[in-house]
Amino acid sequence: MKKTVFITFLSLLFGVLIGGGVWVAKGLSALEDPAFTGEPMLFTVEQGSSFQQVGQRLEELGLVEDALWLRLHARLKGDSIILRSGTYEILAGMSVLDVIDMIAQGRTKSWPIQFIEGWTFADVRNALDEHENLKRELPGLTDNEVMAALERPELHPEGMFFPDTYRYEAGESDLVVLRRALERLELVLAEEWTQRTDGLPYDNSYDALIMASLVEKETGVPHERPEIAGVFVRRLQKGMRLQTDPTVIYGLGDRYTGNLTRKHLREDGEYNTYRRSGLPPTPIALAGRAAIHAALHPASGEALYFVAKGDGSHVFSRTLAEHQKAVQHFQVQKRRGDYRSSPAPVSAP
Repeated sequence: MKKTVFITFLSLLFGVLIGGGVWVAKGLSALEDPAFTGEPMLFTVEQGSSFQQVGQRLEELGLVEDALWLRLHARLKGDSIILRSGTYEILAGMSVLDVIDMIAQGRTKSWPIQFIEGWTFADVRNALDEHENLKRELPGLTDNEVMAALERPELHPEGMFFPDTYRYEAGESDLVVLRRALERLELVLAEEWTQRTDGLPYDNSYDALIMASLVEKETGVPHERPEIAGVFVRRLQKGMRLQTDPTVIYGLGDRYTGNLTRKHLREDGEYNTYRRSGLPPTPIALAGRAAIHAALHPASGEALYFVAKGDGSHVFSRTLAEHQKAVQHFQVQKRRGDYRSSPAPVSAP
């Protein structure tokens, strides 16, 4: 009788162990199954959060049936899982272990923001305003106050930010993004300046940046950039005025409505290169590396003039007579409805 009872007890115990093992294995296996099927969701791990706290939050979100399985998984791994603070993006099809691995590796969510060649500083500020995930520090600040906050109070903001795509994380500010773009511009300009062609009519790298902004606004055709720069450099060397429309347009600001008139060209102003000699006082737009390189490596030649053909490219001329003939041909006789004297604009935000 006692033997029968003992055998029965062992059978029950064995069954419990087997059943419990299956139950545990099933619970742990579920951690590897896709747990999230909705739209992408942001999940923030606060500084100092414990593994247990993160597991509990995942349980509350319905991503794991019981946070016990996560704790058991960590215990069975035999090593501690360090979860890094930050904001993460949980995507459809991810398992709970995928989420934990993402947090352990610190693969935080980031967003891109792009600054485009030819944009003004106003365009840059508008782009920053459009990004709702950025912490706001710029609203209410004047341009001068922005530069002071960037520790460059002596600089005019125009053209001082490198056009590129930048990424930011939750909690980062618009000022942080601007600082990256400023430091990137300073790095690129310094690199290009050290490799410049000899004999250029620039007092410093800032003059080269001003020239690069003119080149950027005058053409979007890559092979023309050195040619445009060559014309401008030769005009400076000969004491000729640059006479470039984009500077006048920039100086007009909001007064420019798409039609540059002879009256505009006759108005005196520090950005009117038809009335003032030399470079304008500041850049007029963001210049990319290609435009900066062209300003520091202008094409050789004899051309002193160029006129837009109407498709964004130009005809270059050595003499005023040749130039006037080209103007007559492309801007008078063949002027089209889609005529452009400069590159096709990139939409600002």
